[in-house]
Amino acid sequence: MDNLLHSEIFALTLTVGTYIAATILYKKTHLCLLHPLITSIFAIIAILKVVGLPYETYRDGAHLIHFLLGPSVVALGYVLYEQVHYLKGNVVSIFTSVFVGAVVGILSVIVVGRLMGADHALIASLQPKSVTTPIAMGISEKAGGIPSLTAVIVVAVGIFGSIIGPFVLKILGIESRIAKGLALGASSHAVGTAAAIQIGAVEGAISGLAIGLMGIMTAVLVPIIEYLVSFF
Repeated sequence: MDNLLHSEIFALTLTVGTYIAATILYKKTHLCLLHPLITSIFAIIAILKVVGLPYETYRDGAHLIHFLLGPSVVALGYVLYEQVHYLKGNVVSIFTSVFVGAVVGILSVIVVGRLMGADHALIASLQPKSVTTPIAMGISEKAGGIPSLTAVIVVAVGIFGSIIGPFVLKILGIESRIAKGLALGASSHAVGTAAAIQIGAVEGAISGLAIGLMGIMTAVLVPIIEYLVSFF
């Protein structure tokens, strides 16, 4: 039994099985608090505690899923290629939108953090909140933040954005497919992109593009904005 718990088969079955079960539960209830990612995280934590399996052992066993995260993001490039004609005439607006989003996202964290009395480490951890996890953790570490806290915040922001984002876009009467994709990808990274794909292929493709642009711009802008803000 101990050998089974430490095997890749157990880790992969637990991960995939838990997510499938969580997805079915979410589709039946449609409760925001039962979002598959939220349910899966807590369910896996509970199971690991019950069976007494260290997280490090589980992580090593599920390394294949972690490896596939890279190819899955790259695969979005093919979806974008299929919809590349939508980019014609919209390149400037796309870059401008993501740039403004990155600046506002970083500045809002700094301003609100200072007003609330947060220390530098916490502010640095929150700045890359809208960037996909691997990039966000790197940005956080370089800025003096706490990478593990950043990872948690990024997941929370992604889930929140994927749930609330489509509703907000509908309330605001946003009809542009490009605008929807940019909004979800730039604010909620991969989780938002999953929601965008459900809306449409164009939205999903543009959202995937927004993930990359947001990551690059945030990585470049964080040190620049921090340097400029230090004068105030």
